[in-house]
Amino acid sequence: MPHVEIKYTDNLDIDTDTIFNVIEGIITENDSGAGECKSRAYPCSQYKYPHMLVTVSLLTKPHRDDAFTHKLSDQIEHAIKLNLKQSLYFSLTIEYSPAYYSTNIHLVEGDKLPRMTD
Repeated sequence: MPHVEIKYTDNLDIDTDTIFNVIEGIITENDSGAGECKSRAYPCSQYKYPHMLVTVSLLTKPHRDDAFTHKLSDQIEHAIKLNLKQSLYFSLTIEYSPAYYSTNIHLVEGDKLPRMTD
């Protein structure tokens, strides 16, 4: 289950939901078994220059090699920038979780998690 975090200065006019969906779509196109992206955004009110930092975190898997990572990075950066309306400093990182990272779902009886839809 990938994670996407967007940290950005709050003077930017961005639609984080659109960017989340675009990133998840690109990940799914390149790796159909990746699953849903847990996504969150953090606007920042104290800053020096307008900027955005996008971090994509994935589990380490054999097929997620350098070629996969470079392709994914290029596609994600291009797609995000299509949705930006202002000039800004832009950073993107793709990280891989360590071997002992644990991710799963905790469900309380009677509850169910909402599934992302387009």
